[in-house]
Amino acid sequence: MESPRRIGRESLANLMQHMDATGDPDTIPTGFGSVDRVLGGGIRKRDCTVLGGDVGSGKSALALAMALRIAARGEPVVFVSGEMDEERLFERALAIEGKKTVDQLRQGGLAEADRSAVGAAAVRLRDLPLVVYPIVGRTYDEVLDPVWAHNPAVVVVDYLQLMPPPNRTQAVAEEAAHALRALKATALAKRVAIVALAQLPNIDPTRPDPRPVLDDYGALGAVKQHADVVLSLFREEMYVPDPTPVAGAAELIISKNRNGETGFVDLYFHRRWMRFEDMLDPE
Repeated sequence: MESPRRIGRESLANLMQHMDATGDPDTIPTGFGSVDRVLGGGIRKRDCTVLGGDVGSGKSALALAMALRIAARGEPVVFVSGEMDEERLFERALAIEGKKTVDQLRQGGLAEADRSAVGAAAVRLRDLPLVVYPIVGRTYDEVLDPVWAHNPAVVVVDYLQLMPPPNRTQAVAEEAAHALRALKATALAKRVAIVALAQLPNIDPTRPDPRPVLDDYGALGAVKQHADVVLSLFREEMYVPDPTPVAGAAELIISKNRNGETGFVDLYFHRRWMRFEDMLDPE
């Protein structure tokens, strides 16, 4: 008969090993220094992080920027999209990396220096361990089953309300709640970091402070209860009559952090390129 094991012995040994090493191998930097500092180094494997924002706030662009920076460090990333196919997503990625608008890329006619910059960005993107899969028209398992062949460190789901839950229902909020709980279980089972984008069905842009709060996520409170980290994107220029004083300014609010502090970091959004930059650690 196998002798009983002392609870926590293996976990404690792993933690002590991480303290003696250069860092936690489960922690994956997002590439945005200010965000990583608040999150204790970055997002973590076995965690489900929710990134939400109002319609048009740029949450898909920010998630893609994080995916690109993570992949640039050699960490495999799978981007599961319900809104863009592979060609459109990499078109967006090329605009971010090449600092050109999507229209400029489509229409052509770039100056020689601009073509060189875009060409160099295309080469970088081509070699990244970043794979795209669709969501639409699939079941939960059909969406994620092909993902594991790439041994990803991070899976981005764009977005939660389009992700089919394991058990379908008629209510959107109930399906989103089921999908989030399933994503959290998958993060634990597969030891990956999952970043799920989310709409804010309960947001009221006319309230005195339109910054997102946890209750705006709806989903029967599942985001508030089950997400490990909640990042809420806010751009003031979307809500004020005269955007000049705050044009491009963005806040990424750490609304929930199960293992650390909350707060916010300042980002800058280049709308033309759909590109976010860290205000304290600009590239």
